[in-house]
Amino acid sequence: MRMSEAAKAALATALQKLRTDLQAAPAFPDPVLAAAEAAARAPRLPDKDATDLPFFTIDPPGSKDLDQAMHLERRPGGGFRVYYAIADVAAFVTAGDPVDAEAHKRIVTLYFPDGKVSLHPPVLSEGAASLLPNQKVPALLWEHDLDAYGEVTRSSVSRALVRSRARLDYAGVQQAIDSGTAEESVALLRDIGVLREAVEAERGGISLSLPDQEVTLEDGSFRLRYRAALPADGWNEQISLMTGMAAATMMLAGGPGILRTQERAPTHEVTRLRRIAQGLGIDWPHHVSYAELIRSLNPHEHKHAAFLHEAAGALLLKSVYRSFLDHDDIPAQTVHAAIAAPYTHCTAPLRRLVDRYAGEVCVAATAGQDAPEWVLAALDELPDTMAKAKGSAADRQSVDLVEAALLMDRVGATFDAVVIDTDAEESRPNPREGQVQLAEPAVLGSVTSTAAGLELGTSVRVKLQRADPAFPDKNKRVLFSLVEGEG
Repeated sequence: MRMSEAAKAALATALQKLRTDLQAAPAFPDPVLAAAEAAARAPRLPDKDATDLPFFTIDPPGSKDLDQAMHLERRPGGGFRVYYAIADVAAFVTAGDPVDAEAHKRIVTLYFPDGKVSLHPPVLSEGAASLLPNQKVPALLWEHDLDAYGEVTRSSVSRALVRSRARLDYAGVQQAIDSGTAEESVALLRDIGVLREAVEAERGGISLSLPDQEVTLEDGSFRLRYRAALPADGWNEQISLMTGMAAATMMLAGGPGILRTQERAPTHEVTRLRRIAQGLGIDWPHHVSYAELIRSLNPHEHKHAAFLHEAAGALLLKSVYRSFLDHDDIPAQTVHAAIAAPYTHCTAPLRRLVDRYAGEVCVAATAGQDAPEWVLAALDELPDTMAKAKGSAADRQSVDLVEAALLMDRVGATFDAVVIDTDAEESRPNPREGQVQLAEPAVLGSVTSTAAGLELGTSVRVKLQRADPAFPDKNKRVLFSLVEGEG
């Protein structure tokens, strides 16, 4: 499907309004750019040199703000060693300087269909501080030792100079591993990733595997697709999760720290989900945990996808940051429920403000030193700062706007869809409103029904009633009605 010129114009206007509403200014002030240029020319370089390790990165094609690089190897006698290099933003940015002050305003990198609003100036985030191939870069170098079962036996982090040798993407890594052509360090990603997934399952962690809506700009036209995660996505994520858990463990050993926490869902939500599973024909024995059930479902099956969508909203509650200065100040809630362990964000400092602080705490802890004063001074307010981040709003609303623009010229058309959400409650057993997922194009939209109720997980035929990027209710910019009698 291609957009008309009117739809493109409406989308451009709506995206500009979204940026204005989110106070997302792409351009950096001149003093910030000047400070970034100076920092790029004169970073604080570490004494340790690890440029002999052949690191590689895995990111979407075309990415330049590369936060992480890894090198994986087997240990003599069994087990593995993971070298995980994280961009060292503090080697370029000084607390209170113009780049730091601007980063505290931006908080995270925001992604829009037609570009991004970066946390740091590109001369740093896509240049001197990025782990691009074949350039020597200061980094925070994590070293994890794992036993033959994938359990971490030792973790440390220190400053080092590193050099990535290859910039890889997920599809390429998956193809190379599947075909047996991957170099050993890359091939070990599967071995370690599978073991870490088993460790995750053992501790009760949850990894949802729903297809993502992906917006791309190709030849001047926006396109929507569903992107199902590859196994390589999950293996790569396990390395990051492992590092975030190791960082949280260091912090909890004595403080200071900042954790990413999530409370468990209340009992009544679990009870409600059990009723939904029963209604969808999904067998959920009482001795099977929620995490075990999730891993057993296939997101490509309509009823399973509908349940997973409901589960994500009901049980994966909002995550929050909690900071503390010492052991006596550790918060009561330290665990991230979905991960089933203490956890923190520390692996994306080019794109997320909090990671720079978490990394500094861990470097100091490994060295047996106190965290820098500039870190301690910021920790108390950092959770409130991060709570103001607008990354999720930018992601979701950008996709909503593209959906509306893509369908502007199709009002009145009918589509095949699956009901993935309804407003059903005990007092409202015959729901009239919900959400559908179209098979083609990759659109999620609100749906209403007048005569018949909406049944979760069913295939339906829907008629497009509205597609308007400027509609004030962002949840109903795209609105369908059920074609009665065809559900």
